[in-house]
Amino acid sequence: MSGSWWRCTIPGRRRSWLVQDNLNTHDGASLYEAFPPEVARRTLDRIESHYTPKHGSRLNMAETEINIMGRQCLDRRLDSQGRMAEEIAAWEGERNARKARIHWTFTLTAARRKLRKVYPSIEA
Repeated sequence: MSGSWWRCTIPGRRRSWLVQDNLNTHDGASLYEAFPPEVARRTLDRIESHYTPKHGSRLNMAETEINIMGRQCLDRRLDSQGRMAEEIAAWEGERNARKARIHWTFTLTAARRKLRKVYPSIEA
């Protein structure tokens, strides 16, 4: 199975969460293609699937925030795990105080500028 996904197993719990980043990534049929029917059924009985929204998924937002944190906060060597936790807490506090948000705007003008090499111009 390929695609962007995240698995969370909670100790003492018999089921796992499968959070898929794309609504049409996989369904139970994928397991039946990869494993014998009894193994696929047993696995499906232990999986609780959760699908993220099609646009602006939570996983995309988390990946974006982690990338921003890496560039703004963790772009240097820190001497201990405690120091790293302090730096992250300070960065998070400042970012939350500013009410920083991810802007998913991609205007037609920006799209034309960024994708001009991909799509040929129809102007003569």
